[in-house]
Amino acid sequence: MDIPAQMPALVQNESGYSQLDVGIELDSLDPYVTLASVPVPRPAANQVLIRVALASVNPSDISFIKGRYGQPREAGRPAGFEGVGTVVASGGGFMAGRLRGKRVAFVARSAGSWAEYVVAGATECIPLRKDVRDEDGAAMIVNPLTAYAMFDLVRREGAKAFVMTAGASQLCKLLAGLARDEGLVAISIVRRDEQIEPLKALGATHVLNSAAPGFVAQLRDVLAREKPRILLDAVTGAQAADIFHEMGSGARWVVYGRLDTGPTVIREPGQMIFLGKRVEGFWLASWLRRAPLLARINAARAVQKRFASGRWSTDVAAIIPLAEAHARLPAALSGANAGKVMLAP
Repeated sequence: MDIPAQMPALVQNESGYSQLDVGIELDSLDPYVTLASVPVPRPAANQVLIRVALASVNPSDISFIKGRYGQPREAGRPAGFEGVGTVVASGGGFMAGRLRGKRVAFVARSAGSWAEYVVAGATECIPLRKDVRDEDGAAMIVNPLTAYAMFDLVRREGAKAFVMTAGASQLCKLLAGLARDEGLVAISIVRRDEQIEPLKALGATHVLNSAAPGFVAQLRDVLAREKPRILLDAVTGAQAADIFHEMGSGARWVVYGRLDTGPTVIREPGQMIFLGKRVEGFWLASWLRRAPLLARINAARAVQKRFASGRWSTDVAAIIPLAEAHARLPAALSGANAGKVMLAP
């Protein structure tokens, strides 16, 4: 196919990090990205050029364009980390060459998926089965691989139960399904009663509304009965600190997001000494760098198999053309866990 010289893209307005303490709510795209026509990137050795079909919009993308993510922005470069598309060119190398013409899920390590074309490393692409939808392929890496890797952490801990905040998020829905299939107890923390039954149907054993009267007493009862040792936390702030405080000896607080930008206070540091508790972080990018190749391949196969079988499915709230992103994306993201929002060139 002919590859054009220029392409539409949502490019970043700023470089580096921001010192502003902002959340992930998006009132407007205007301060952060601009729709522009930019040169189509060229792949280097061991990279491929992908024509994007769909690109996901994740909380990490919003944190990134606001300058509050774990890597710096670059003005003029397209935003967006994750998507699905077809490889149309290779920069050379055995793995890159084998991907030509294939439909792949990909992660663009330095961003770039909010565009018509994107360059990604060959090792950061997953060739997709024919029975996996584009919608699932576009959201296959950031959430599903994180869910798979963190669930493996839970299994290796040896506990039969675990707690997760932001329980109605797409990632936690995937974790609930894994827990059901593996016979583990998932304790999901949510903020609304209407989220309880759908999450139980997906596999969560206990779903607790943190905004309901009696939440703390209910939490203490569930923790005493199930004895979870791992808290998978995307929220932080006072709520997560309270949950961690109530957990028993040897509890591990695994932080992978920061939806609450307020202070996060460890209520009793002595628990670290006398109860052996600890706090740690999880970042998929680090896991992908550290994990052996075979582990990454097995994870990708397992994730695809779950999507192909229907045990996992990506809930899509909206698919928005790049040209309409400024007008429609903030409102689409404001929906209460209605599903994933995606961009289409």
